[in-house]
Amino acid sequence: MLHSTNRILTTHAGSLPRPQSLIALHTAKFGGAQVAEAALAQAVEAATRAVIAKQIEAGIDIINNGELGRESFFTYVQHRMTGFGGTGVRPIMADLSRYPGSLERRRQAMGSDERVDLLKAPKAIGPVSYVNATPIEQECRQLQHLLAETDGKYSQVFMSAPSPGIIAAGMQNDYYDDLEAYIDAIAEALRTEYTAIADAGFVLQIDAPDMALERHTLFQDKPLEDFLAFVRLVVTAINRALTGIPREQVRLHVCWGNYEGPHDCDVPLADIWPEVSQINAGAIMLSMANPRHAHEYRLFEDPAFLGDRLLVTGVIDTTTNYIEHPETVADRIERVANAIGDPRRIIAGTDCGFETAAGSKMVVEEVVWAKLRSLAEGAAIASKRLLG
Repeated sequence: MLHSTNRILTTHAGSLPRPQSLIALHTAKFGGAQVAEAALAQAVEAATRAVIAKQIEAGIDIINNGELGRESFFTYVQHRMTGFGGTGVRPIMADLSRYPGSLERRRQAMGSDERVDLLKAPKAIGPVSYVNATPIEQECRQLQHLLAETDGKYSQVFMSAPSPGIIAAGMQNDYYDDLEAYIDAIAEALRTEYTAIADAGFVLQIDAPDMALERHTLFQDKPLEDFLAFVRLVVTAINRALTGIPREQVRLHVCWGNYEGPHDCDVPLADIWPEVSQINAGAIMLSMANPRHAHEYRLFEDPAFLGDRLLVTGVIDTTTNYIEHPETVADRIERVANAIGDPRRIIAGTDCGFETAAGSKMVVEEVVWAKLRSLAEGAAIASKRLLG
């Protein structure tokens, strides 16, 4: 994984806007309709080619495929694994229940009804296992092929895969005797994805909102220790699935839910860090731009807190259509860099993805790209101030 040696590098959290035609195909397939796979593959390739070019044009250093070939950041596994079917029940986040108007506001912000609804995900109804590695290997080859068409104006490439915890929390268990057995089965299946991504030479990003979000979702009515026990289960399972993958090739993304809402039920970063920090990842990506967690950079003033990891700090909010001023971005970068004491150990990123499920957009597409340009411009300003 690259360090910000000569300048502050930039990246984002994974999902990028899909064209409406592709959203329609993903939504239909998610709903159980028959979709022409050749048409879907063609739409994915065209959209991915475009999104790679746009990232480079925006000035992003560490890029990906935008997750355009997936219906969402975790439910896509139903097409690659056995054991899923039907429709499960997903608890509403505690803060949205506490402020009912926020729940309605969230529905409005999501826009079209033509979207993949993560509150209505399939559930586990049989043994979970990976069918074969062909889909993830094809995804990796496609990205390599499309990158070869570019002029190479990027620094590194990542590809994401979900944590077993977010699948276990978001895709109801109607088969396994307990949550631990379910998590273990998912982790064993995910080992195929993790290994394929690493073998392709990409940085592996593990998307683990479960390590924060589930405190006010699945575990909202339970003691904090119950939630932390869940996180420990997930950490152990992930580390087992990462066996053989170099630590420096892995980055972990943790967030409190990518939605506009009160977020006053969010668990503090300090409460979860002892567990989260046990992941065998060389970098941690955190939401640090949003108003609920922007203050937590102070935790990194303790050198022992981050340890020897890199920090991918969120400096762009992915839930608002405000375009951050480059000077604001620079200020956020500098604040975190000064807390850590070494700007070479930070990478500037976004708080989360921009379309974590097909059709679920809070930020309009043209604003997404303006935000990413502002990210790059702000990082350039911060680079001059911090690195000369």
